[in-house]
Amino acid sequence: MNKVILLGRLTKDPEIRYTQGDEPMCVARYTLAVDRRFHRQNDDQTADFIRCVAFGKGGEFTEKYLKKGMKICVSGRIQTGSYTNREGQKVYTTDVVIEEQDFAESKAAGQQSSQSDQTPPPAPTDEDGFMSIPDGIDDELPFN
Repeated sequence: MNKVILLGRLTKDPEIRYTQGDEPMCVARYTLAVDRRFHRQNDDQTADFIRCVAFGKGGEFTEKYLKKGMKICVSGRIQTGSYTNREGQKVYTTDVVIEEQDFAESKAAGQQSSQSDQTPPPAPTDEDGFMSIPDGIDDELPFN
């Protein structure tokens, strides 16, 4: 049995192409950042970056709805291959061919998490627009 289920975030917007011929088919490629469950000591890498490809209707769904940073759940199968690059070296590939893909969080939660990653929420202010400073922290202020 060859079955893969992944939960992760898109590392960038998907790459979309259409095949040539009488009936063009959509081919969507993207990379999912999947958090590792356990971390090895002295290993800074906390996620695996897994290449995925969706064909046909799955590719069209990807093109229409998926963007960088979105959290999705996919299922599919592993497919390996190889090709010879321009330098004449054999390159081996491993991709997950997507059979199903679903959103793993609401649109609002995705927007909220991407905003919280970028900028902190503004500090509360009084009616004049000044930030409230709690009593008893005068010693911590850089000015007096």
